[in-house]
Amino acid sequence: MKKGYWISLYTKIDNQEKLKEYADIITPIVKSYGGKALVRGGKYQTYDGDNFIRTVIWEFPNYEKAIECHQSKEYQAGWEIAKDTTTRHMQIVEGFSTE
Repeated sequence: MKKGYWISLYTKIDNQEKLKEYADIITPIVKSYGGKALVRGGKYQTYDGDNFIRTVIWEFPNYEKAIECHQSKEYQAGWEIAKDTTTRHMQIVEGFSTE
């Protein structure tokens, strides 16, 4: 079964404290759906396209779990904390496997 990925590319963060509070709240929620953080900020270089100030990638056991987590009441309540002070491009993508 192919894995699922949350990919969030941040263009604006007006309140670091709200973003941290959001992250602290949603991390155990995402983990409860099998989510594993692969990228959470860190050093980066932009070579082509838009510059995103923060990138976050979560890996899930499958695409369906990734969708289920995002649609959960618990996750949506957590996102309420940061959504008014944060601008991001967020998508859920099915992984690719050659196996």
